[in-house]
Amino acid sequence: MSTEGKIRIIVADDHYIVRAGLVSLLGTAEDMEVVSEASSGKEAIKVYQKHLPDVALFDLRMPGMGGVESIKQLCSKHPDAKVIVFSAFNGDEDIHKAFEAGARGYILKSSIGEDLLEAVREVDAGHKWIPRDVSSRLAIRKTYETLTPRETEVLSEIAHGRSNKEIANSLNISDYTVKDHIKNILGKLQVAARTEAVTVALQRGIIEI
Repeated sequence: MSTEGKIRIIVADDHYIVRAGLVSLLGTAEDMEVVSEASSGKEAIKVYQKHLPDVALFDLRMPGMGGVESIKQLCSKHPDAKVIVFSAFNGDEDIHKAFEAGARGYILKSSIGEDLLEAVREVDAGHKWIPRDVSSRLAIRKTYETLTPRETEVLSEIAHGRSNKEIANSLNISDYTVKDHIKNILGKLQVAARTEAVTVALQRGIIEI
């Protein structure tokens, strides 16, 4: 917290209406002050470095440099950065990636309300903020095997409607290797078909389209 007694905050989201709503909500707290806003991950890093806030609120998916990558870069330069992710995405991989990048808290937009103010105070005090709905999603992740980077690439190609031959050409691997990867993907995601694999991967935040 700043010497003036208020928690200084920056808000990063590519939607103006969302930012305005968050700024309005944070403005109801006497112990908080929004010092700046950003509409992209790259801008958020610049704004952070300029203002050095106590807490930074990041949307998970923004154009260009997304939330995960921007958090990763920010925390590599400022290891003590206190970042809270607020997102509409509740996939276990989305949440895992955010914390792995360095986030201290994660709030779903569907339940932001009063939780946001409490989360800001907790994270500012040096604690993590993992509400029950988020922790339950993380628990789901433990029931699945993790896809390898190559398997994730193959799955992304499938999501874009490419055939095995097209995937093989794109990734410079053999058709047999593609089939082997798909077999592993189906097993790890506990599904029987390619379309099911894509659906599960999108829901969990493993891939994006």
